[in-house]
Amino acid sequence: MSQEKYDLIVIGSGPAGYSAATRAIDFKKSVCIIEANHLGGAGIMNGALTSKTMWELSKDFNIASSVNRGYRASGLFADYKQVQKTIIQAAKQKQLQMLSQIETFSESTDTHGSMCLKYGWANFVDSHTIEIDKNGTKERITGDNIIIATGARPRKMPDIEIDQERIIDSDGIMNLKEFPERMIIIGSGIIGCEYATIFSNYNQTEVHLLDRQHKVIPYEDDDVSDFVSKGLEKNGVIIHHTANLRTIRKRSDCLEVVLDYQDGHSKVIEVDVAVVAVGRIPNLDNLGLENVNIKTTERGYLDINEACAIDNFKSCNIFAAGDVSGHAQLYSVGELQGRFIVEALYGNLEFPLDYSNMSTLMFFKPAVAAVGLNEKACKSQNIPYKVATYSNSLINRAIAMRASDGFVKIIVSDDGENRILGMRAAGPQASTLITSIAYQISQKGTLKDIRKNVHPHPSISEGVQECLRVFEGKSIYKPQAFPDFIKLESWKPDSKVEKSLKVKK
Repeated sequence: MSQEKYDLIVIGSGPAGYSAATRAIDFKKSVCIIEANHLGGAGIMNGALTSKTMWELSKDFNIASSVNRGYRASGLFADYKQVQKTIIQAAKQKQLQMLSQIETFSESTDTHGSMCLKYGWANFVDSHTIEIDKNGTKERITGDNIIIATGARPRKMPDIEIDQERIIDSDGIMNLKEFPERMIIIGSGIIGCEYATIFSNYNQTEVHLLDRQHKVIPYEDDDVSDFVSKGLEKNGVIIHHTANLRTIRKRSDCLEVVLDYQDGHSKVIEVDVAVVAVGRIPNLDNLGLENVNIKTTERGYLDINEACAIDNFKSCNIFAAGDVSGHAQLYSVGELQGRFIVEALYGNLEFPLDYSNMSTLMFFKPAVAAVGLNEKACKSQNIPYKVATYSNSLINRAIAMRASDGFVKIIVSDDGENRILGMRAAGPQASTLITSIAYQISQKGTLKDIRKNVHPHPSISEGVQECLRVFEGKSIYKPQAFPDFIKLESWKPDSKVEKSLKVKK
């Protein structure tokens, strides 16, 4: 049986797979993308794009329904079916863009390679051969190199059956027919807190959030976690701290949720919908990895080297990118890895992969952005640091926007070099603020390097400027006058407690 042959086979069309494919045609290579479900993977459907579209729509509705800005909208109403329709339109728009590009490059020319899309389930036959199963019809193709970019799916909970109707995960959000009157979200990580924000923004759902620990977003510093908690509670979310889910009982008219608290007491609440948001696991089932002697790590991921190859780069032709690789499950990480693999194969790499400046955006109310190390990470690595925090309450643009809830927090090394280590930002345009600091981290920038920048007025980015000035005692507004809004502290491995720094006059 004749088999189509390609320079590169990409399994999965999410951000990692699609970016790899589009980079490969720049090198005049023939590429086949294999997709089992939706084009774009979780980067488009049931993930990044759809959830952020939901957040944007809910944010607009929440602002429009506010009554503290000198205006009041009457007759404001959100129809969940229409909201759903808008979300699907956004996803379809991006999928059509992706398809348009695939069709544009369907044939090779003197200036570019070619790419095609095949739907079905991929299975390794050997290290160069993939069998594609589409509803029982099987086809085999071969490739010089293969990239596994199959993404991740929601993690399940023991003894909790996901029916995608009343007990759902992030894949089932779009199955809802209306705003639930009552909802519990199990899991207080980024996904759980984002959906708590979205549904509470519409003010049509009583939202409960189950937090097994004392803090939501527990891997972040306490000040960030507390800020997110207060924002959720201010938005009407009921947070159940230090609570474990014992069981969910299905009743004809509701779900009975039994919670066990750390102090020994229990509580039963009634909800209409339960959303399980306890993380994601890699999609590596039924790929035939055993046929090519590929084993997963203890955590279930693929073990890759610095070139994203599963074995020695010089002898292996199988690579992995995105959520299956064991690195941070971020769109930007997958996209970076996919492109990097292709450049390692066909081009000249100018620099190695660097995960230190991968930014994270958290779509809460208000939004939170993070890059680099936080205080917890510095302490765990015994890195001496200084940290400055500057509130949006002092930034003219934030005041004008009536959106002064938020802050900029920057961490630098306290070793005489003043290297930029990390940043957390909350409030309007947080995602934009984080970019300049991410660049400084990747360039190993210092306070001296960045303090020359002058930010325009009025802009939210002036918060970054003033936060940096705090380190040298040169901020326009002083910590002595605004101790609740401006803070400067330091920590060293031999110190038992954090100490506030005296600011130079």
